[in-house]
Amino acid sequence: MRDRVSPLLPLTFVVGGLIAFLSLQPTLMLLWGSFSDAPLGLPGKLTLDHYRTAYSDPETLEMILNSFVFAAGSAFLSIVFAAVIAWVVIRTNAPCRRLLELITVVPNIMPPLLIAVAWTLLLNPSTGVINILVMKVFGLSSAPFNVYSMGGMIFVEGLILTPLAFLIIAAALSSMDPSLEESARMSGSTHLRVVGRVTLPLVRPAILAAATLNFVRAIESFDTPAILALPARLDVFTSKIYKEALDAFPPNHNLAASYAMSLLVITLGLVYVYRLMIRRAERFATVTGKGFRPALIDLGRSRYLAAAIAAGILVLLVVFPFLILLLTSLLPYFPMPLDEALTLLTAKHYATIVSDERVWTAMGNSLFLAVVGATLCMLLASLTAYITVKTTIVGRGIIEGLSFLPFAFPGTALGIGLLWAYVRFPIPVIATIWILLIGYVTRFLPYGLRSMTATIVQIHRELEEASQISGGGFAVTFRKILLPLMKPGFLGGWILLATIFIREFSLSVFLYTPASEPIGPLLYHLWLDGLHGRMAALGVVVTLLSTGLVMVAMRLARPRE
Repeated sequence: MRDRVSPLLPLTFVVGGLIAFLSLQPTLMLLWGSFSDAPLGLPGKLTLDHYRTAYSDPETLEMILNSFVFAAGSAFLSIVFAAVIAWVVIRTNAPCRRLLELITVVPNIMPPLLIAVAWTLLLNPSTGVINILVMKVFGLSSAPFNVYSMGGMIFVEGLILTPLAFLIIAAALSSMDPSLEESARMSGSTHLRVVGRVTLPLVRPAILAAATLNFVRAIESFDTPAILALPARLDVFTSKIYKEALDAFPPNHNLAASYAMSLLVITLGLVYVYRLMIRRAERFATVTGKGFRPALIDLGRSRYLAAAIAAGILVLLVVFPFLILLLTSLLPYFPMPLDEALTLLTAKHYATIVSDERVWTAMGNSLFLAVVGATLCMLLASLTAYITVKTTIVGRGIIEGLSFLPFAFPGTALGIGLLWAYVRFPIPVIATIWILLIGYVTRFLPYGLRSMTATIVQIHRELEEASQISGGGFAVTFRKILLPLMKPGFLGGWILLATIFIREFSLSVFLYTPASEPIGPLLYHLWLDGLHGRMAALGVVVTLLSTGLVMVAMRLARPRE
C-alpha cells in the first residue's frame, strides 16, 4: 500500500496546497480587512472600530432581522412549492408529470437576476403588467401587489430557490418504501392523511436539509436584493456589503469586510448543520436490500387538479418571467399601453445589442471565463475527487473539508475577501479578468467536485492496477484510463459550470472593471440605466444559450443503453 500511495504524495501536496490557498487566503484576508485600521491595499494595525461602527448602528439590528426574515420566508415558500411539485411528479398518476420535471433545470436556464427583473416588470406597483390588468379588470384604484417589499422579495427568492429544494425532496420521495403508505391507505386513511401522517415524517430529513440549504442560499443571495431591496431601502446583509464597498463615497472596504465576515460566520454554521443533517439521514432509511417498485397513487379525477397546481407553480417560475422578458425585448419602450403593444413589436433592441461593442466584450469575457474557468475547475475537481475517494493518504479529509469551504462562502463576502487578498499580490491580477477567473474557480469548485466524486466512485480499482502492472504511472493512468471513463460526468459537470459562469453576478460585480465586464454586471447596469429593452433582449439571448448548454448536459448525463 505504501509503495502504491507514495508516488501520489507530491500531487497531494500540490492539489491540497492549491485548494488551501484558494479557500483560506480570501477567508483570512477578509478577516484581516475587517480588523485593519487602514484602507484597502495599505498596511495597518488591528482594531475593533469597524465592528463597533457596524453593530452600534441602530439600523444594523433591522438589517439582521430583515436578512433572517427574508431567508426564512424564502426557504419556507420554496419548500412548500417544491414539496407539492415533487409529490405530484414522483408519487401520483397526474398527467404530464415528465413535462413538470422541467423545473429541475430552471436554475441553469434563467439567471436569478433576470427572474427578479421579470417580476419587477410584472408586479411593479406603478407599471407592472399584472397590477395594471388586475386594476383594469376589478376596477381598483391602486395596485394590489408591490414587489418592492419584504413580501415581494420573499416571493421572488422563493421561486428562485424552489428547483434546488425540488431536487432534494424528489430524491427522497423516489427512494421511499411505498409499502408504508399502502398500509396506511388499507387502514382507511385518505390521501391527505397519508401524506401528513406517513409521507412527510419519512421525508422530514430531506425537507429540513433542503430548508437549511435554501436558508443559506437566500441569506447570501444578492440577485434579488440588488433588484428589489436597494430601491425599497430594505437592507439585508448582501445589499449592505454592496453599499459600503461600491455605492459609498469613498468606499469603506473595512466596514464591508466586517459585515461580510459576520455573514460568512452565519453561513458556515448553517452549512455545518446541513452536513450533519445529511449524515444522520440514514436513521430514516426505509429502502433495504429487498427490491421494490414504487406504486403511483391514483388520485382519480383529482389528478387533473394536482397537475394544474404543479403546473401553476411552474408557470410562475418559468413561463411568466420568460414571456415578460421576451415581450419587453420586442417593445419599442416599456411600459406602454397593453392594447398597443402587440401592434408595435420591433426587433430594434436585438439589432442594438448585436452592434454594441460593450455587449460583445461582455460576451467574450463571459465565454472566456466559462470555457477556461469550467475546464480548470473540473480538472482540479477530478484530481481532488481521486485523492479523497480512491486513496488512503493521510490528510485527504482535510483537503475535502477545504474544498467544501467555498460552498458556504457568499459571493459578496468572497468578492470582498478576494479584493483584500489580491490587492497587494505580487502577480498583478486585481482589476483584470484573471481575478474573476480565480473567484469563479474558488467559489464553484464544490459543484465540480460533487459531479466528479459521484463519477469516480463507480470506477473499479482493478483498472488502475492493470495499468500500473503494465508500467503506467499515475499520469498515464489518469490521462488514458480514468479521464476517458469519467468523460460523461466531466463533460456534464463542465457544461453546468459553464452555464453558471456565464450568468454569475453577485461575485462579478465586486471584481470586474470596464475591460473585464462579464454579462451579469452588464445586465444589471442596463437595468439601472433604464435600458429595459436592451437588457431584456440580452437576457433572452443568454437564457436561450444557457438552455442549449443545459440540454447538452442532460443528454451527456443520461446513461447509455
